[in-house]
Amino acid sequence: MKKQELLAPAGDIEAGYAALYYGADAVYLGLAKFSARATATNFDEAALDEFTAYAHHLNRKVYAAVNTVLQESELNDLLQTLDICTRCRVDGIIIQDLGVARVIRDSYPWFEMHASTQMAVHNKEGALFLQKMGFKRVVLARELTAVEIKEIAAIPNLETEAFIHGALCYSYSGLCQFSALEYGRSANRGKCLYPCRAGFICGGKETHLFSMKDMALQEKVLQMPVDSLKIEGRKKSALYVAAVTDYYRRILDGKGADTSRAENIKQIFSRPWCQFHFNGKDKQIIDRDFVGHRGLLIGTVESIHRGWLNFCTNHKIARFDGLQIDAAGDEKPFGFSLQKLSVNHRSCFEAEAGENVSVELPHGYPNLQRGDKIYLASSSAVKGNYHYEKPKPHAWRNTHEIDVCVRVEKTLITASCGGYSSQVSGTFEPASAPQKVSEAIQQAFAKTGDTAFALRKLEIENPQQLFVPVSMLNTLRRDLYAQIEVENKGGKLPPALIRTASQAAPRFVIKFDRPEYIKQLRTDDFAEFVYLINPQSDISLLADLPKQKVRLALPAVCRKPALYEDMIRRLINSGYHKWEVGNYWALSLLPETKQDIAFDSSLYMLNTQAVSMASESGAARVTLSLEDTRENVAELIKKSGLPTTLIMYQDVPLFTSVGCIRGNDCKICPRGDKWFEMENQGKKFKALSRDYQMMLFDDKPFCIASDVKNLRLDFFRMDFCYREYTAEQVATIARKLMRFEDVSACIKGNFLNHNI
Repeated sequence: MKKQELLAPAGDIEAGYAALYYGADAVYLGLAKFSARATATNFDEAALDEFTAYAHHLNRKVYAAVNTVLQESELNDLLQTLDICTRCRVDGIIIQDLGVARVIRDSYPWFEMHASTQMAVHNKEGALFLQKMGFKRVVLARELTAVEIKEIAAIPNLETEAFIHGALCYSYSGLCQFSALEYGRSANRGKCLYPCRAGFICGGKETHLFSMKDMALQEKVLQMPVDSLKIEGRKKSALYVAAVTDYYRRILDGKGADTSRAENIKQIFSRPWCQFHFNGKDKQIIDRDFVGHRGLLIGTVESIHRGWLNFCTNHKIARFDGLQIDAAGDEKPFGFSLQKLSVNHRSCFEAEAGENVSVELPHGYPNLQRGDKIYLASSSAVKGNYHYEKPKPHAWRNTHEIDVCVRVEKTLITASCGGYSSQVSGTFEPASAPQKVSEAIQQAFAKTGDTAFALRKLEIENPQQLFVPVSMLNTLRRDLYAQIEVENKGGKLPPALIRTASQAAPRFVIKFDRPEYIKQLRTDDFAEFVYLINPQSDISLLADLPKQKVRLALPAVCRKPALYEDMIRRLINSGYHKWEVGNYWALSLLPETKQDIAFDSSLYMLNTQAVSMASESGAARVTLSLEDTRENVAELIKKSGLPTTLIMYQDVPLFTSVGCIRGNDCKICPRGDKWFEMENQGKKFKALSRDYQMMLFDDKPFCIASDVKNLRLDFFRMDFCYREYTAEQVATIARKLMRFEDVSACIKGNFLNHNI
């Protein structure tokens, strides 16, 4: 097995240097735009150029995360970003948006394309499809088990990358619309507000139902068969990046998991650690009682007397360290700086492990109880443990090799490079030492100074062996080099599919997951009936519908695609040829010909390049994103090369997760659907546990019917999935929506916003 790549994060250049010093084989980072960590410092062109030049000097790689979805008006800015990556010689681009993939494939083919974890690749079939689309590497969904990872990693000629340490999202990455639709800040555009970390009142008690622990695979990384082992943390400090990179570098180099180094990480930043589902389904992955950084557990409260906390520390502590205590009833641990410390009633600067200590509590400390856990959350000693060497500022830059020709004539000297040239006039006499003239020309043009150039080849034409003063050569060189611009190899958007927007009367589509919902509907009122199927679905219940009006929808998440293979084959043989796909895995199961395939909204069609790539992937129709704004939708439907569908009504899954919140043990779970009602800051939600996964819904449906009447779309879709309806309710709501009227209580997400 070839050496695995240890891939570290860099939110800024300091974190990047720390990663390289402590043994990262590659670093991933973001630029000013289109980074899924938009609130990180990120890199401008100067910093990126300096960093990549230094990393390449060390034979390390640099990957740029251009991993958000883009609106139509941002495509030209995308070109600028990719041009920067070209000039700075980035090795690969991490991508979520199919439109970005198309632009890179056609106009920037020198970049490796890495499919972001935001593409929710969670099975072999999804990875195979993206490989066919030109991706060299797939970043796997964090939710996978060791067995599932091994299956995907066995795909020939496809690199795989998996997370090994860091923060976890409650939802499958890329399938979370919680922040976007409820708070106007899209995770798929790098602006997540992390509402899943908040406390929710459920069953009369407020807990953090969806706040995840941190992943820490530790020595389990040695069981990872992937090509690249990824550390999360582009919003973390250089100190954190240094400590985590150092910890895993030692494990990969055969030195084992060092306990003291693990403790160091916890003192810098750490929620409680877990191994997520690497070993199989695990319910102990949620930190329900507290949120945020906890630290290293060093003891428990034994007593408090006159504002002094007494406990036995199991780790060395010192004045000015930061302590945190789990105070019951508080959302976050109570933290303070250790200002006064005593051992055996004697004031001291530090205390050793095993000593009974007293610590003065700050004024206004909360009600603390015997047994409350105490953590070392910040250590001055640890901060001094991770120095790192870095180059002097501006010492490194990427150079671009140039070829120059210098021609010397009696009254004119000309220097040229490609289409650029510079001239100096004068009267030039024969040289007494022609060889020295050639040497002077060579020395003059080799001085590239602060330019971004390196002289590769110099051709000298001096047939009359004339003498040229050095001052004139320097002038000639400066004038020529000032003209030359670094060539951009890309810079163009590939032609997108364009068609005339629909002028037909509105056509309606209805989607459902229970056939009984449509019993009171008139078939003639709808262009299509979309049935969200599962392996147990009984298609015979749709026998009264014309097959040409039936579209069968495959879900966004499917951990066992084999369950659908025989079913799909039987349905095709029965005459069903219309499909809707919510994830790339389904495209590997469907035949490449004679099938009418629609992309669902979870594949994020927000620009014409993405729509064009969808067409090349086999789509005959696309569904526009639920996160999108009216302004971008209007622009897109004017240009879309495929028929477009807009969802006007839906109970939106704000997230989809494998983190079950049922209180029972999995072995004795009654299974079946279970609903939870909950509330956060006055907003009401419902959560559904079904088929080994959780979905969260707003208490009110998404509805934009009154806002889309004048849009010239091909299809308007209304969805009745997941939530319970009666046939009468479906018929009543459908009639209202077909009149472009909203239901009485609804949310509108970002549709009326101008920016997401």
